[in-house]
Amino acid sequence: MKRNLLFVALLGLIIILHSCESSLKVTSDYDKAANFSQYKTFSVVQMDQQNQSISQLNQNRIINAVKSELTKKGLQESANPDLLVNIVTILKDKQSVTANSNYYGYGGAYRPYSWGGGMASGYTTYDVHEYKDGSIIVELVDAKQKNLVWEGIGNKEIDKPASDPDKAISEAIAAILAKYPPGAKK
Repeated sequence: MKRNLLFVALLGLIIILHSCESSLKVTSDYDKAANFSQYKTFSVVQMDQQNQSISQLNQNRIINAVKSELTKKGLQESANPDLLVNIVTILKDKQSVTANSNYYGYGGAYRPYSWGGGMASGYTTYDVHEYKDGSIIVELVDAKQKNLVWEGIGNKEIDKPASDPDKAISEAIAAILAKYPPGAKK
């Protein structure tokens, strides 16, 4: 009995932790030839917005979160940086359509013949889900070589505004920059 109770409690904990996971999808890529140990300083040079614009408040939150995460990783902001940081935000209106068909009937019927006055009916319903698809791309460019050395992308379906945008943006940027520098031990 205690064993079953422990199993149920453990299963409940797993379900709770899984439901708390962010639906943010994060990917990153980098130049395999780059020596990331040489980068000590950075400067945010640009924040591009594609399609729909985001508010100035959220732009500032994103820039501040990127600066904070890079500082946590031992980099310092500088007027003469080793890395140039370019941030791109993309916000698009999207739709998802699902169709559900129901077919029911009674009596005997066999195509192409029928018997016994069988009758059948069916209908299809369509559900349209409208949402915003949001992406934040953080690009790190070698300031001397002027080439991209690291890129992190976070993408999420946004169905409503965040109740705490400071926290949501900070967590998203932390997730995007989690794999910088490549090969670093956590």
